[in-house]
Formats: sequence, C-alpha cells, structure tokens
Amino acid sequence: MSIASVQQQLAQSAEGDVALRPYFTQLCASLGASMIEDPARLSIQVVADDTVVSSETSISLGLIVTELVINALKHAFPDGRQGKISVDYTARGPNWSLSVGDDGIGMPADPQAVKPGLGTSIVEALASQLEAEVQVANATPGTTVDIVHSGVAVVRDAAQAV
Repeated sequence: MSIASVQQQLAQSAEGDVALRPYFTQLCASLGASMIEDPARLSIQVVADDTVVSSETSISLGLIVTELVINALKHAFPDGRQGKISVDYTARGPNWSLSVGDDGIGMPADPQAVKPGLGTSIVEALASQLEAEVQVANATPGTTVDIVHSGVAVVRDAAQAV
C-alpha cells in the first residue's frame, strides 16, 4: 500500500519531474508507518539535497530505497533492538550518490554466510539502469549501501572550443 501511494504521487506529477527530498521523505514515512511497530524503537531519517529528476529516474531510485530500507528493517534490528536507518542523497553536477545505512547488527563476519537474494539482484539491476555502482560496507555498527553515479562533466571554455 505504501508503494502504491508513492507511485500515485509520481503519476500525478504535472511536468514529469520529481523533487527527491519530499519524495524520499514521503516514501520512508509510508514504509515506517507500515513496517515499524514502535517508532520510539526504530526510525528512518532522510537527508537529501534539492535535486529534481525525471519521474522515470525517481521510480528507480525509489525502488532502490524501498528495497534497502525494507532489508534493513527485516535484518538489522533483531530481538527488539533499537536503531536508526538513514537515507542520504547528494548530487554535484553529473555525479550523485544515494546511501542507505543503518546502525544495526551489521553483516556476518563470514562472507560465505551472506547469501544475496532477489532484493540484491533488484538493487543491482536498477543501479545498472542508472549507470551507477553498488558499494556495500560494514559500517561498524550497521551496514551501509551506496549507489554511486560518477558521470564525467565536460567543461569547455571559449579557447578550447576553437
């Protein structure tokens, strides 16, 4: 239901452009309302700049955020553990990064114990569509997943153009 309400918001966007800060904020509020029993125990914080993207790009980014936040809610805070999930987005020119992190239990010490599931495949496919790279790190405490797009900015001045 929460995903449907956010997708409905996207469909109503008149120009097809979406401001990411309110989009991620509403998306995470919907996810929290539907999945967090005790907001005093778990919270989701969104920090994003004033970036505006096409609705198509926002859908891909929103699906990545949804998958990573749900994954953190399901795995990072067992046995009633308290914590916080952070969603951060920043852009500078053609370069941008989306980071979803938590201060939960972190990843298992044995890399063989981590079995990538469907969610990992979805995040990797969406990142690939966005020409971005997925980076996963043990944050000690917690886990952080960064989606990084490093575009090349072409800067030309009048002397170079001749």
